[in-house]
Amino acid sequence: MTTGVVEAPRVRVRRRHANHALPFFLFTGPLLIGLTIFTFIPILWGFGLSFSVGRGSVSLGPWVGLQNYETLIRDPAFRESLATIVFYMIFIVPITFAISLGLALLVNQARAGRAFFRTVFFIPFAVSYVVASLVWKLGLFNVPSGAVMQLLSTVGLPTTDFISSASPPLYWIVLVSVRLWLQVGYYMVIFIVGLQEIPEHLYEAARVDGARAWATFWRVTMPMLQHRPLASAEALREAV
Repeated sequence: MTTGVVEAPRVRVRRRHANHALPFFLFTGPLLIGLTIFTFIPILWGFGLSFSVGRGSVSLGPWVGLQNYETLIRDPAFRESLATIVFYMIFIVPITFAISLGLALLVNQARAGRAFFRTVFFIPFAVSYVVASLVWKLGLFNVPSGAVMQLLSTVGLPTTDFISSASPPLYWIVLVSVRLWLQVGYYMVIFIVGLQEIPEHLYEAARVDGARAWATFWRVTMPMLQHRPLASAEALREAV
């Protein structure tokens, strides 16, 4: 009798899990198969090719171990590009954070048109990188018909090819600007969700104490944003 009473709930739990597992695999199965075929297997295969001579072919060649990596590290062009990537990440992350948070503070305090500004800044996040690169190349920085070129000509400044230029300050303008245009709106919406979760009575207490805007930002806004959980998908949809 005891065995039957204990085993019956276990059987029901197993059946319930089996009923939930079938829809799960039906929905996620095609995605997992696609990721395995087109992502995981090519990554593993490419990693194996890096230890062999595979020039002009996708088949594994003679095994050379770490020789390819040693050749790559000794290449000055690779070291220069690696340093550029590291500097770019160190440079772009704080700028993206500062601009996104600044826009979030301004939009969150707007009394009219808040939804409009949220949507306008968020739309570029839905644009593909291919489309964005074409817009930046043909619409803004194209010589001589791009909008930036026309603006420089209007104010009497010399026009130059920002994209093909070998001078780092020029093509950095293109890279940083397109990256900010694509990503700032997304992080701005996340910050707005966090700002809306901060209790209003904290700001009222700061105003009563006579705290200035900068002090309120560092003593109330920033600490509360650091302790806010990540925005959920439903909260992001409502914010947009």
